[in-house]
Formats: sequence, C-alpha cells, structure tokens
Amino acid sequence: MPTRTARTAWTGSLQDGSGRVELVSSGVGSYEVSFPRRAADDAGGVTSPEELIAAAHSACYAMALSANIAEAGGVPRSLEVTADVSLGPDPKGGFAITGITLSVRGEVDGLDAAGFEKAAQAAKDGCPVSKALAGTTISLRASLV
Repeated sequence: MPTRTARTAWTGSLQDGSGRVELVSSGVGSYEVSFPRRAADDAGGVTSPEELIAAAHSACYAMALSANIAEAGGVPRSLEVTADVSLGPDPKGGFAITGITLSVRGEVDGLDAAGFEKAAQAAKDGCPVSKALAGTTISLRASLV
C-alpha cells in the first residue's frame, strides 16, 4: 500500500509565525496555516490541522460506508458526509482534539433505516482514519434520505 506525504514549512514563533502546508503526493495545492487563525472562531481563509483531519476523516468515512452498504446488499446512490473536528484546552496542558462528529445523509437503495444505521456505525468504527483517531471521542449522526 502507498505512503502519502504532506510537508509544512513554518517560520516564526507560535503566536507570530505562520506556515504553508503542501500536499506533496497529489500536488493539488498548498495552504496557509497559523496558530492565531487555528484558535479563532473565524478561520479567515487559513486552514488548520483540524480542518485537514476533518477532510481526511470525511473522505475515509464515505469510502468505508459505501463499501459497508454494498456488503449489506444495498446500493449507495449518494452520501454527504461532514466531519466536525473540535480543538480545545487539554487538561494536561496545551491543546487537544476534543471530539469529532461525523454527520452523514445517504440516499441508498436496498437498505432500510436500521440497515443504514448499522452500516454507518460499522464505517465509523472501521475506517482507517477513525482507527488512527481512536483516542478521541467520535460521534455519529446518520440519516437515510
């Protein structure tokens, strides 16, 4: 299996510095990062590790759920997945990811709401990004359209 690479170049201190994250393997882009924007309610056009984790988690989860639906005998027509990753104070000091909420709306043929919920829960527990984030509370909201 492949290894994917991202690189960050950072200059300055935590509060005054900034960086640029480059998605090396795909070459699809590079993005500014800064701690003040990371910790602010308004991202101001700057990404953060939490947003990048949210992107990875939503994509991974969608792939896992589409596989689980097919394994359960359903046909995934469309899945809309959102991952909300929260940053907050760590009781041990510094900051931590305090929780992740996955929300999915699915249009699926061949599964009822209970079957969809079962596939959705299994995907939450089984996608590789969820496994990598096992120390974080991950909640799920799933609805069948």
